[in-house]
Amino acid sequence: MLRVFAVSSRLRSLCRLQRIQAHMMSSHAEPEVLLEKVGRTGVITMNRPKVLNALNLTMIRQIYPQLKKWESDNETDIVIIKGAGDKAFCAGGDIRAVTEAGKVGDSLAQDFFREEYILNNAIGSYRKPYIALIDGITMGGGVGLSVHGRFRVATEKTLFAMPETAIGLFPDVGGGYFLPRLQGKLGLFLALTGFRLKGRDVQRAGVATHFVESKKIPDLQKELVDLKSPSAEDVSRVLDSYQSQSSLDAEKPFILKKHLSDIDRLFSASSVEGIVKNLKTDGSEFAKKQTETLSKMSPTSLKITLKQLQAGAALSLQDVLVMEYRLSQACMVKTIIVKSETQGGFTFQL
Repeated sequence: MLRVFAVSSRLRSLCRLQRIQAHMMSSHAEPEVLLEKVGRTGVITMNRPKVLNALNLTMIRQIYPQLKKWESDNETDIVIIKGAGDKAFCAGGDIRAVTEAGKVGDSLAQDFFREEYILNNAIGSYRKPYIALIDGITMGGGVGLSVHGRFRVATEKTLFAMPETAIGLFPDVGGGYFLPRLQGKLGLFLALTGFRLKGRDVQRAGVATHFVESKKIPDLQKELVDLKSPSAEDVSRVLDSYQSQSSLDAEKPFILKKHLSDIDRLFSASSVEGIVKNLKTDGSEFAKKQTETLSKMSPTSLKITLKQLQAGAALSLQDVLVMEYRLSQACMVKTIIVKSETQGGFTFQL
């Protein structure tokens, strides 16, 4: 009976993967990513606004070679990356197709993560000014396309989160590198809880380098494009200028300011069990809320994430991405289908 169930599930997954791939092929009338040269500026626009500019393998395979070409092109000074539409920069990787591929052993599960991480590393080591205009939802894969670049510009519409522990994964795309380098234990807190940061708070946390009001972004982009042979310092001066003109929410304190010392204390344990014990012992409303949040996450994901950030704190970005690729493949291999007795459906666990 179990064997029949497993075969049936595999066939359903294969059919779903084929439908997803057919849909992806049929939607190519409009390019999924726009690669333009505006003056001496390379401009990348993720062009899937209906799915919040979710990143797929096709897009990665277009962006990476163009980035490398611009990096060695004497006629290109800077690169700007942005998202189409008014809702998202990039809401993450197209994980649905990857998950279905993993269930049936399709190579997409390997190819997507490997090539995405290669792209993340290329951004992290880019030799020219790389400016990410994260004007909207920025999660998962969208974070990987922005946070490793030299400049990250948030707006009041920016919504940042790494929600992977809620879906049985871990905060990848170099999360093991940039999260432990945020102040104190803030990165670990964001990684384990999936806490969402909005607007100016994305900069205050250290995820963005600048904050500019959304309505000023078109003018900012034009001024960046008009720069003559700009250095990183020239780009920084323009961004600083626009930030100084953006007073929206400047008077509001960082949403986590009053909790930073608590986060450092409560999340300082060397194990997930220790963190949970700290939270329960503390008993404050903030601690109770985090305990409740962690109880909804995948226990295995929480443990993987803690070890990932502990190791990543002492590694280079490239070494972190190698580690995360191995973790991603282990997660794909170890995913099993478990029948839910309480809901009558199916849940996915590691």
